[in-house]
Amino acid sequence: MDDLKVTPFQEKVYQALKTVPKGKVTTYKYLAEAVGSNCPLAIGQALKRNPYAPEVPCHRVIKSDLSIGGYSGARSGDLVQKKKDLLQQEGVEFTGDFLRDCRCLYKPETFQLLRIS
Repeated sequence: MDDLKVTPFQEKVYQALKTVPKGKVTTYKYLAEAVGSNCPLAIGQALKRNPYAPEVPCHRVIKSDLSIGGYSGARSGDLVQKKKDLLQQEGVEFTGDFLRDCRCLYKPETFQLLRIS
């Protein structure tokens, strides 16, 4: 992407995440699968360090139970509310902390077998 220090794994995560369109969300697990990882927590750590926001839209990743998850290293509070607000601006609605409409979910098959190398 540019001269910022990121690991090859982080680069894969950021490239895959850039394919998630406005008005959609994916899960940490789905994103892990898209980059060939079996560790959703590693995805969260990569997103926490995302130096490319908002070009790389880390706010578009939620938990597998379809709850909002964390944002910028926070699991609650103002930052998580900011994530909800960003998603709402894109047309993604939540009931409480849970995704309201599963049609907004960007699933592994929509990553078109990215397997970014």
